Amino acid sequence: QAQLVESGGGSVQAGGSLKLSCATSEAANSAECMGWYRQAPGKGYEGVAVIYTGDGSTNYADSVKGRFTVSRDSAKNTVYLDIESLKPEDTAMYYCAVRYRARGKDCGSTVVAGMNPQHEFTNWGQGTQVTVSS
Repeated sequence: QAQLVESGGGSVQAGGSLKLSCATSEAANSAECMGWYRQAPGKGYEGVAVIYTGDGSTNYADSVKGRFTVSRDSAKNTVYLDIESLKPEDTAMYYCAVRYRARGKDCGSTVVAGMNPQHEFTNWGQGTQVTVSS
């Protein structure tokens, strides 16, 4: 059973930056898709960033392109989400998640607008809270 543990959340002012980390268990490390989704207060889940471990290609939600960067350090069994130019609308619980088999060689299905990422990812952590004040 894959285990994922997020860290790095916090309260920041708009325009600031954060780096979220996700420690992955050995069972999770074979996943082809590793990424992040979030849930803002009173809203549904939104896939924001994912990396295909086969070749390192990434996909992002339109709402975060240019500000969020997902990466993976396989030696440290860790997935990261670098967030820049934070906005109040980025306030959410952020979840690290994996999908064991990509669709073809693409993980983009996990960040499609309007789709529930929990229907694409197979395992996820408990989340880390990010709060952005204006």
